[in-house]
Amino acid sequence: MDDIAVSREKAGKVAAWLVEKGRPDEAVSLLAAWAATGPSDSAGQTLLAEALRIDPSAPLAQAAFERMEGVAGDHTALEQAMVTFGQSYLAKVEAEMRKPAFRRAQMGFNNNIKFKSTEFHVQTEDSGLDAPHIITHLFADGGRVIKSHKRSYEAEVRRADVADYVRGLMKAQHLEMVMKLREGGFDKIIAGEAVGGMELLRDAPTVDILKLKKKKDGAEAEKAPAPATVDERVLFQLHVLRSLSGGPESYSPPGARAVVGHKGAIALVGERFCYPEEAVLNMRQGDLVLEDLDGGNGVFYRIKGSVELEMGDEFVIGDQLLRVERNPAHDDGPDPAPTYFYSSPKWPSSFRIVQQFEGGAKGACAVARGNALQVGSAVGDLVFPDDPLVSEQHCLLEEQAGTMVLTDLGSRTGVFVRVRGEQALHHGDELLVGRTRLLVDTSPSAKAS
Repeated sequence: MDDIAVSREKAGKVAAWLVEKGRPDEAVSLLAAWAATGPSDSAGQTLLAEALRIDPSAPLAQAAFERMEGVAGDHTALEQAMVTFGQSYLAKVEAEMRKPAFRRAQMGFNNNIKFKSTEFHVQTEDSGLDAPHIITHLFADGGRVIKSHKRSYEAEVRRADVADYVRGLMKAQHLEMVMKLREGGFDKIIAGEAVGGMELLRDAPTVDILKLKKKKDGAEAEKAPAPATVDERVLFQLHVLRSLSGGPESYSPPGARAVVGHKGAIALVGERFCYPEEAVLNMRQGDLVLEDLDGGNGVFYRIKGSVELEMGDEFVIGDQLLRVERNPAHDDGPDPAPTYFYSSPKWPSSFRIVQQFEGGAKGACAVARGNALQVGSAVGDLVFPDDPLVSEQHCLLEEQAGTMVLTDLGSRTGVFVRVRGEQALHHGDELLVGRTRLLVDTSPSAKAS
């Protein structure tokens, strides 16, 4: 019995790895086989529950349930699976799991993407060191190849960090294909007005996705050296575009450094969601930089196009504060009886978005359908029909190649992402603090004020 218990534990780990590698059918067969091998105890029921979670309609999982509960039936396929996915199979896959992550070819990326009411599929593959190139295919209509991109990394195979280099190249090339589709780069090919085919690319992938600089845990922000003399000239201005509490029409702090908050030069009079010190604006060698300060409600930066997010990041559309979160782990396994709890069918989901209320309470929650979630006032997975500042189709959040990408869908009022670290600012950029919107002005006229 001890040997079976150890093998079942291995089977659970191997199955999780198989799912991660895009081999769910093997995982279900393995789990069902080992659930039916040995006593019908909590360990076996746990394996069976995981098999049913991956595929509730799997015949092998149903046969394993019958075998474990003593129900008569045709279990020929299950018995064959118990032989096929036995100890030899476990040993073989465990050896595969222990192999270096990069020797012949790295695991690629596969993502579905919805564009103009049509489902597309983007697939990126590595051919390995023996044939060092990356290929990305864009599929439509269930298999028609719209476009293929190919890049060689032959000149890089001797790098000490070649595995990390190739992984980054795959990710960038995958995102490049996705962004080009969304920008309309393949519209004529999709419509049959142009020929797609394979394109050999020699330049590095072009991915116009902003990545906000994050503050390292426990690390103090780098401070600019104190100037030898104090410059009291006005070097930048912030014009108020929206305020619910009155106050000045613009702020013109003197000098190269100004605190945003009630204790600073940019006090945002009457803004109830602004802390005494939210952030610092620094003019460094002619460049304006926003530096987030710990605590507070934060300063949000209006994105242009797309931005890369991480789990836990926050963004604002209209008057809605939203947070990106991981989906919680399933807790619908069997009880000791064992009794199985069934709910509405669960679709695959990469993440969820949670609405944040004043005081930290959570509001509406929507999980992604697959790897995408759209937000708006009329169209989307998360809809805010009563917020006049939210456009009908406001923004889209997608997981592509392991990266969370937030895209403004041409909304009227924009998408604002919370700055956690430092963010370079340019003339015409917009910031949001609480419900106050500010326009950055670094024009010569502002400096001459």
